[in-house]
Amino acid sequence: MSTPQTDLAIWDIESVDPAKALQIRAMREQVQADPETFWLEQAKRLEWERFPSVGNRSTFEDEVSIRWYEDGKLNVSVNCLDRHLKERGDQTALIWQGNDPGVSRQLTFRELHAEVCRVANALKSLGVKRGDRVAIHLPMTVEVVACMLACARIGAVHVVLFGGFSPEGIGERLIDSGAVAVITCDAAKRGAKTIPHKAVIDAALRHTGSIGSVKNVIVVNVSDTSAPMTAGRDHDYAELVAGQSDVCEPEIMNAEDVFFLLYTSGSTGKPKAIVHTTGGYLVWAAYTVDVTFPAERGTTHWCTADVAWITGHTFVVYGPLANGSTTLLFEGLMGWPQAGRWWDIIDRFNVSSFFTAPTAIRALMRDGDDLPRQYSLASLRRLASAGEPISPDAWLWYYEVIGQKKCPVIDMWWQTETAGPMLSAIAGAQKLKPGWATTGIPGIFPSLTNEKGEIIENREAEGCLCFDESWPGQTRSIWGDHKRFRETYFTFSKGRYFSGDGARRDADGNLMITGRMDDVINVSGHRIGTAEIEDAVATDHSVAEAAAVGINHDLKGQGIVVFVVARNTKTLPSEAHLSKVICERVGRYAAPEKVYLVSELPKTRSGKIVRRLLRKIASNETDSLGDLSSLADTSVVPALIALVQKQLLIA
Repeated sequence: MSTPQTDLAIWDIESVDPAKALQIRAMREQVQADPETFWLEQAKRLEWERFPSVGNRSTFEDEVSIRWYEDGKLNVSVNCLDRHLKERGDQTALIWQGNDPGVSRQLTFRELHAEVCRVANALKSLGVKRGDRVAIHLPMTVEVVACMLACARIGAVHVVLFGGFSPEGIGERLIDSGAVAVITCDAAKRGAKTIPHKAVIDAALRHTGSIGSVKNVIVVNVSDTSAPMTAGRDHDYAELVAGQSDVCEPEIMNAEDVFFLLYTSGSTGKPKAIVHTTGGYLVWAAYTVDVTFPAERGTTHWCTADVAWITGHTFVVYGPLANGSTTLLFEGLMGWPQAGRWWDIIDRFNVSSFFTAPTAIRALMRDGDDLPRQYSLASLRRLASAGEPISPDAWLWYYEVIGQKKCPVIDMWWQTETAGPMLSAIAGAQKLKPGWATTGIPGIFPSLTNEKGEIIENREAEGCLCFDESWPGQTRSIWGDHKRFRETYFTFSKGRYFSGDGARRDADGNLMITGRMDDVINVSGHRIGTAEIEDAVATDHSVAEAAAVGINHDLKGQGIVVFVVARNTKTLPSEAHLSKVICERVGRYAAPEKVYLVSELPKTRSGKIVRRLLRKIASNETDSLGDLSSLADTSVVPALIALVQKQLLIA
């Protein structure tokens, strides 16, 4: 394993392209001077039935109203498919790589358009209409993309649900959204595991009982397993879709019509549905994907995110297809049936843009440097990371070993609520700084405040990350609870959107995300971001990944507990050694109360570590763990509880 140098403040990894730097500078200057003209120019990326005459009509004051392009009319599926048919109809739009390495499928824009129209007509035959909510509970298959676009074509609001949600979690979301139909499958294959989707949906519908609104369930045959079908309610996807016309007139939508709902989990156990609307979302998706990953014909764009999360919506489906790019969908796991699966896919499908999460990068580091060097990876042009802060160590490994020191690593920060990246390096336009999300993309105005919501003017500072102006992809509300929306995001700092994250700003204006504000640990008056502790631990090459949390402490106010996954289970680091690493890197005040060596951390399927669970487990507060439905593997939780309680008894 090579040891990247992580102590340099700034790495001028690639030469700044003067033309690209000038272009981005000009965009920043224009949006600063004349934002209305700038955002109307960005709207020209799309094909409108009626082009909007107004851009931003949002206010963060009083009741909060977010509105963009409100007199415009368009259809999302037309922008992702129809408008490309004349010049790109025979270009591959979607590459699907199955869980089985020997099974894959490619659809041109013309073929995907035909399938979307058939699915749209099938939904209409069941009475689904404009404004109805349709829940989509599918694995990473061609059908999930076709169903999302089919909903967009007829003006239905899709609600994509994570395949790992529990029946109770799905039932709550079906009730909250008022879904009239569910699209699911018999069962999904992920690695060697079979996930019983239909059985979960049946259990969820029993959970909703008489208060549910679901009238139809459409079942895709994914794994050739038998699934019980309820007569009159359940429909076989292939039979229902096969007889439909491949022509479906698109429903023309108002820009501010609701496009989709996407649920995020809360610590209270009550999930919240983030509302995104049609025109602003698609402008933002097309714009942000193009700024960070410009389309290159003849190459493939691959974002490894599940489409059940916002990254999958924007960087797997809508952004690439709106821009006419070829996008790749992978059904399986990165290390199954053997390590190196991802690198094989990159070589076989000529992937030029590769986007994954820090959690995945750290897991790949555990395979060592030699494995990826067995593959060419010559098609790669850009790498990206988002989902959590990436440590400089992981950033540099990604750049040196996977990018072979020729691909810029684009570190992004965004949320379900933002719909696309807010902070992001732009390759060629600026220096890259490992571990830093750098600056707001053109049109985004970040600011830092203190804990009272007051602006911090100092250039070098640390505080709460806020945004001073609206952007087209900003969430409009929380479904059915605008009061909660306003109180969550707009009361902390008057006139600003509060992200909930903390950040550090350097002398050049670059921003580093330090973690959720509720993940800042206050030890004897020292405020320490969990990301700072985790980055320190990650510099030790015995560590694959780590998560730090704060617990109550009688003397210090809070103490630090760190959960560590070792890179090699045969040579485990000691608690004393890791404590020493933290003290040396952060300071003696950051010495942890306890370091737990664990085999796995609780994560969502998108790869985010669920620190609120670790905090409760470390505090021995396991009676009420909140919403577990977003976890990729719930079996991790009881194992962690048993380990911690055993250690507490020994102590």
